[in-house]
Amino acid sequence: MCGIAGAIDLNGRRSFSTRRLLAMTASLEHRGPDDEHVHIEQGVALGARRLAIVDLPAGRQPIANESGDVWVAFNGELFDYPLIRRDLLASGHKLKTRCDTEAWVHLYESYGVDMLSRVNGQFAFSLWDRTNRTLILGRDRVGICPLFYAEADGWLLWASEIKALLASRLITARPDVRGIDHLFTFFAGGTERTCFAGIKQIPPGHYLSVRDGRIERRQYWDLDFPDAGDERRCDDPTELRDELEDCLRQAVKRRLRCDVPVVTYLSGGLDSTVVLGLSSQERNEPIRSFTIGLNRAGPDERAQADESARLLASPLTTIAMGVGEIADSYPDLIRAAEAPVMDTSCGCMMRLAESVHEQGFKVALTGEGADEALAGYVWFKSQMIGRRIARYTGQWLPSLMHRATLAWVGGGAAHRPSPTAMGGVRPVQAEVAEVFAQARELYYTPDMWARLDGHSAFDDLSFTNDRISRWHPLNQSIYAGYKIMLPGLLLQAKGDRVAMNSSVETRYPFLDEHLITLCAGIAPKYKVRGLTDKWLLRRVAEKVLPPAIAKRPKTMFRASQSPVFLGPARPPWVDQLLSREALRATGYFEPAMIERIRSVHEKGRCITPRRAVTTIGITGIIATQLWHHTFCGGGLCDLPQWTPPDTGLSNQEVERAAGEVAVS
Repeated sequence: MCGIAGAIDLNGRRSFSTRRLLAMTASLEHRGPDDEHVHIEQGVALGARRLAIVDLPAGRQPIANESGDVWVAFNGELFDYPLIRRDLLASGHKLKTRCDTEAWVHLYESYGVDMLSRVNGQFAFSLWDRTNRTLILGRDRVGICPLFYAEADGWLLWASEIKALLASRLITARPDVRGIDHLFTFFAGGTERTCFAGIKQIPPGHYLSVRDGRIERRQYWDLDFPDAGDERRCDDPTELRDELEDCLRQAVKRRLRCDVPVVTYLSGGLDSTVVLGLSSQERNEPIRSFTIGLNRAGPDERAQADESARLLASPLTTIAMGVGEIADSYPDLIRAAEAPVMDTSCGCMMRLAESVHEQGFKVALTGEGADEALAGYVWFKSQMIGRRIARYTGQWLPSLMHRATLAWVGGGAAHRPSPTAMGGVRPVQAEVAEVFAQARELYYTPDMWARLDGHSAFDDLSFTNDRISRWHPLNQSIYAGYKIMLPGLLLQAKGDRVAMNSSVETRYPFLDEHLITLCAGIAPKYKVRGLTDKWLLRRVAEKVLPPAIAKRPKTMFRASQSPVFLGPARPPWVDQLLSREALRATGYFEPAMIERIRSVHEKGRCITPRRAVTTIGITGIIATQLWHHTFCGGGLCDLPQWTPPDTGLSNQEVERAAGEVAVS
């Protein structure tokens, strides 16, 4: 991957400052330490930092077509590039590199924005059509690669990270409490909204078209399912098993294509082990693997990872993390994620990527996405069990159980989120959100509620498929997973942001568009059968892996919450962020309630069984206070704030750069 940034004049053809653009790209150096280049002409500027993975000597970007009428800066990978390149050459296009970045300008020449339906990959790109003076900003189908944008002083600015927008010094970091509320509602960041006022991100499967000062957002892809009852079924599931195996094998093969060595992440679970096994088979040699071990900081999967690596002959590197290391990682994590992060395991993933980078690797394959495609999370099983109960008792019993759970955690109802915006359906994530969002009832100040002004985080969800009410309830919940948790947490704070912070590109075979489509079309019974999750994938695993691995139950990688920030070894900045002065400075959270909850937790007692909710809420409060301190003014603790990097360029160097890239 790489980092891209740029600007377009919405009102005319002003020249964008070269120094300003270089400041933006300098803030993305970690995304692209291998090269930096910019293209500036009247009214538009494109910049890129490159992480060289394909065509190492000749992949410099931004790059243009033969005539120089179309320019592109690109972050990501096109996994079917060999086929695209062959077709482009056969159509008469002249390509001067082997790098997939160049494909975009020629695809655009042939197909315009319809090119997006012809690519398979993970990407964010900016494409400038000089002839029609049109800018296209696009993002991949499921949201692997980020792309943010904002308006200021008549300019539309965009970048792979918010830090680059702030580095332009045209954008001021200000909090958006609705973005913060989205986090406390769903445990994940927003799809379009960020925690910064005025800064948005392009949703997955969308692109922006900018022409004559008008900005239009359009959707080019959305996940779809058959109507309930019309899903694929087979008398012999072996047919579906073989089809899934072939699809997954091809997805792995595509993601092994590059000019640098590839490694894998390995947990104790099924998904990453399948990826490791197929990768080793495709390469005809063991692939190196990396895993996390938790020292009394959560479920430790080292034994399972060691067994998987041993059975597959994979050289394994293990990174051990305790509560102290997890806490110490949080300032770097928040700086990388540019948002509050409530999942403490994200700090572990950041340290894992650091180890991959330290050992000289740039590309890692992961098992992320299998739980979405094949219903691997525990709430999917609980949903199916609830449906079975409802067949015999009616809906009253599952409803009673949910109301009892809400009462169990002790939340109120005055500000309970309404799922009416979720396409007219109620996926299981709505009930999960109602439980964990009760922390808002405890912690928000009256001023925070007033600033929200009745807004519900559910209103920001991108449930755009008007067929959703016709799907099986399990598929409705899978769709919600693709829209909420996957882009908002797993691909952000556990994926791109923490990996690219160490110049590591993570690739996701289970997020291949062909595999997503295949899994969407099969009947729910092949996803969850009885108490067995990912039933069909387990049949594939039985074929390609040793039996001891194929039968492992699903485990969620998570690190502890309470010992990290409420234990006696917590860093001093935790108490500083939770002081009455710091909490009053931001105005988000009630100091008295936080003191009460902390006192009970630190003494080892539990007020009510809502301990899990209150603990996660405390983690979210610390993360939010730390985010505010880092980006929105400081003064809350002794940690440093984030500041734009000093490019170190003299005026003469900037003028020389401008002379090299300017186009009249």
